[in-house]
Amino acid sequence: MGLLNIFGKKDAANEISKGPPFTVSTEFFPYKLQAKRSNSAMMTVKVMNITKEVLLTSVVAEVPGQLGFDEMNLSKQREVRLGELQPNELKEVRIPVYSSMKSDAGEYTLTLTAIAHYRDYGHVLNMVKKRVAVEIV
Repeated sequence: MGLLNIFGKKDAANEISKGPPFTVSTEFFPYKLQAKRSNSAMMTVKVMNITKEVLLTSVVAEVPGQLGFDEMNLSKQREVRLGELQPNELKEVRIPVYSSMKSDAGEYTLTLTAIAHYRDYGHVLNMVKKRVAVEIV
């Protein structure tokens, strides 16, 4: 994977942990949800590797109590494993976000975390967190 050179020429793990390894952008369609109704919006998450190394990547999305990732609003967290991202590669993930009859009007904050892993998905090398607001009218 190129993260650690066994011959001691360079330690890429230090380079990756110095700054953010990703840029994360989001889009919603439709961009607003309706209050007191069961409906959904498609959240598109775009993750781009801005390092010079290949990174094993995953994205974790979390929603507040009145929203969910399924129609019953039982799932509040979703992890998507993107695999290896080459340098300057952009990957796109679509995640549905559901409101329910309990959803009140207002602005809700979703948390996205793009994680760079080392060797497997159990070891974290670096991460980028982003908060995204979705409006319910």
